Amino acid sequence: MSEDPCASPAGTAGVLDAVALAKLRQLDPEGRAGILVRVLRTYEASLQKLMTQFSAAREAGELDGLRHVAHTLRSSSASVGALVLSATCAEVEAAIREGRTDGLDPALDALANESARAAAAVRAMLGSQGSAA
Repeated sequence: MSEDPCASPAGTAGVLDAVALAKLRQLDPEGRAGILVRVLRTYEASLQKLMTQFSAAREAGELDGLRHVAHTLRSSSASVGALVLSATCAEVEAAIREGRTDGLDPALDALANESARAAAAVRAMLGSQGSAA
């Protein structure tokens, strides 16, 4: 059984980009500092908080709140390899910034769905790490 944080457990394929994860692993090649695990845990917590804000802003029709969540989540998602989520966030952010809000619901639905997929993939990776810190 491998303790390599490079291993991508089932369910993460197509959700978290292997190249982005490899870049994070390069920061701690032997895994002694647990950087990958710490980054994933921080991302998971941030994602949860941001999606709570997203849901509240969407329900209230607060476009600035939705744009803020999309903006914040865009770069952090890219850094952990959630590239589809990052691209979806960029689409939502640009649409709101440019005032193209008619028909925004499908993009908002996609953002919510991709965030759930990213969260599941991160949890799967963290679960494959056991209790590594």
